[in-house]
Amino acid sequence: MAPGVARRARQRVRILPLAGARSRSAEDWWWDRLAPSGSGYHLLQSDSMLLVLPGPGPARRRAQRRAARRAQLLRLHGARAAEAKAKPRTAPAPAPAPQQEPDPGWGDRIPLEILLQIFGLLVAADGPIPFLGRAARVCRRWHEAASQPALWHTLTLSPPLVGRPAKSGTKTEKKLLTSLEWLMPSRFSQLQRLTLIHWKSQVHPVLKLVSESCPRLTFLKLSDCHGVTPDTLIMLAKACPQLHSLDIQHSMVESTAVVSFLEEAGPRMRKLWLTYSSQTTAILGALLVCWSRAGAELGAEPGTARPPTLCSPPPLQGSCCPQLQLLEVSTGLNHNSTPLQLPVEALQKGCPQLQVLRLLNLMWLPKPSGRATPPGPGFPSLEELCLASSTCNFVSNEVLDRLLHGSPHLRLLDLRGCARITPAGLHDLPCQGLEQLHLGLYGMSDRLTLAKEGSLLLTQKWCHTLQELDLSGQGFSERDLEQALAAFSGAPGGSHLALCSLNLRGTRVTASTVSAVISNCPGLLYLNLESCRCLPRGLKRAYRGAEEVQWCLRQLLTSLAPPS
Repeated sequence: MAPGVARRARQRVRILPLAGARSRSAEDWWWDRLAPSGSGYHLLQSDSMLLVLPGPGPARRRAQRRAARRAQLLRLHGARAAEAKAKPRTAPAPAPAPQQEPDPGWGDRIPLEILLQIFGLLVAADGPIPFLGRAARVCRRWHEAASQPALWHTLTLSPPLVGRPAKSGTKTEKKLLTSLEWLMPSRFSQLQRLTLIHWKSQVHPVLKLVSESCPRLTFLKLSDCHGVTPDTLIMLAKACPQLHSLDIQHSMVESTAVVSFLEEAGPRMRKLWLTYSSQTTAILGALLVCWSRAGAELGAEPGTARPPTLCSPPPLQGSCCPQLQLLEVSTGLNHNSTPLQLPVEALQKGCPQLQVLRLLNLMWLPKPSGRATPPGPGFPSLEELCLASSTCNFVSNEVLDRLLHGSPHLRLLDLRGCARITPAGLHDLPCQGLEQLHLGLYGMSDRLTLAKEGSLLLTQKWCHTLQELDLSGQGFSERDLEQALAAFSGAPGGSHLALCSLNLRGTRVTASTVSAVISNCPGLLYLNLESCRCLPRGLKRAYRGAEEVQWCLRQLLTSLAPPS
């Protein structure tokens, strides 16, 4: 056989091991590759190199290498077996203990009493919704605090209105009513003030729930609500013995429902808000007639009684409001041009405890008193009278005297739009401590604003007590205004001037007069100089705050300084 053929045969034998033989390691393969047996070379391995040297070297038999490797494996297995025998058998590990819940944080460590005080401050500022609903989802302690009925003393309920048709609005009100059925008994047992806005179809079921679950209700407001029946209000008046305030402005409520309610709850009524309409006239008329008849009977001589006429039914019992303190009648969204005839003397007899009377933006005409009619008792407790209107009205000095001749404690008098009132008529009023006087004429043309004199009578009488003075649009002359505002130059004895708001919009006030007022009234915080023709350009605007008012003073003094 040729040498090359024999060599290739030996290589095939080495490459293809016999069946059952172990696979060769990488070290054996490199050893045979570099220095095959019988080649006359041997390998010498050092720390950092591998040398192939000529000559026979120490033979490294494959059997020896396998034996060393096998002995090493046996020693390793033996050591593991000995360790397993030496280790005692232990009981199975117990089940891991349940992990403790993490620290809930500071919110769960606050005492419930402190949480109630904190929540009470937030509710007083922003109302219970949506804060209490969100706070109840924080933790159990917060849920307990938010569920206290003491926090739910004021509530406003209004279905969403954004883009809803009539049918979906009814469904929304029914869903909200379903939620109220389980909220009322648990949360609203101490409810005191309730406001319903934009309820169209479910007012009666809601008020029925209120009458069953809210015995402490004191204030009810119905704004833009429909479907209020007499039975509903009567049921509420009987179930809520502390209810003393009713606001039905801008709602469709029948006059019979209001009259029935006042017949039931009249003796305890304190505040009443109405929107002027034909039904409002019936409400006021019915109450005042009842009061005038009752007063006539009470004032009759002993042993005599005035028999009711055919056109007037017998006097109603329990329909008067002797404790009424606030009465407000204002126009609705649709302005009603029909004059309101208000019997002043009958109102004074029917509501002797009245403190606030507001007839806002009304065309009202007091009924003539007549020559034989004695003057009414007045309003001895009246503190606020508002007759403001954007149009001309029929309020004159005589009407104002009929209203205020017995009101020495008046603090606020709002006569905006009352062009027939003169300073002389105001000077004759019995009130000495007036704090706010509003005489502005808004929405009127210059030809309707007549030139007047006598503004000095107003400031001389109330210069020490006035905090707000509004003379906007009044036609007082420059000289008259200068004399009137000079009354604020100071008071004898160094008494402090209380004036903090002055509205001179559209008047003929001069720069020297304004600068003198600002200098003498250090507490002035609001000054309106819009459309004042006698002032320099750039200064005809409203000034808010002490800094702006002082800046105006510097500019006025600069304009008054003689040129150098």
